[in-house]
Amino acid sequence: MSQTIIRPARPDEYDQVARVWMDSWVSTGLEDASDSLLEKLRARVPMEVEKGWSLYVADDNGRLAAMLAMHVSDRYLDQLFVAPDYQGDGLGRRLLIFTRQHLPDEIWLRCVRENEKAWRWYERESFVFEKEQVDSTNGRVMKYYRWRKSA
Repeated sequence: MSQTIIRPARPDEYDQVARVWMDSWVSTGLEDASDSLLEKLRARVPMEVEKGWSLYVADDNGRLAAMLAMHVSDRYLDQLFVAPDYQGDGLGRRLLIFTRQHLPDEIWLRCVRENEKAWRWYERESFVFEKEQVDSTNGRVMKYYRWRKSA
């Protein structure tokens, strides 16, 4: 992973970004891999970029190891997904450090309540739980977290 660089995603990589997103999401055990899920994510990536995503990838010598999407103006970390082969090696922490460089004062995010591994990780990374709310688009209960730079 020492060769892994974080850089802006290119439009010709959006299919690979969707694949990393799906593989990582599936690794949570909350949904099975499927052609329909992959197609949904493939359609969503360019749509979200058009709506304001700053989209980055972790590039391991041409292989995408992770995807990161944020809305800088809203201080919102929208997506952070590490491919299963790269999980547990500190890449998620590197992506979070990168995010804090772009959002140095405050970051908020949402996490599916059933994805305990993710929200516990955010809590260890100094994010503070604020509330739970049902997402009307997918029916899942989302946990809201916020991180603020210490004074």
